[in-house]
Amino acid sequence: MLNVHVDENEIIRICRERVQEIVQDVEGEYVFWDSAELKKRTCMSWNFIQELFFYDPRFVKRKIGGKWYFPAKETRVFLETWLKEQTY
Repeated sequence: MLNVHVDENEIIRICRERVQEIVQDVEGEYVFWDSAELKKRTCMSWNFIQELFFYDPRFVKRKIGGKWYFPAKETRVFLETWLKEQTY
């Protein structure tokens, strides 16, 4: 018979490190998002985004030609902050 003892805390630590690495890789893919990427990342429609936070002065955006662009890192930080502020 074989008995294996595993340190559960160590397994959790390793998993968290790996997840963080994967998240950093995914975040590193884009310097900025367009409106399609913003809709995808938030799982919201364009109308809902405009209604909820698009016009918030803290929400960094630039319109180049006829297209909106959003800096990926700043947008992620804003969205996380904005979500924490929601009380309903």
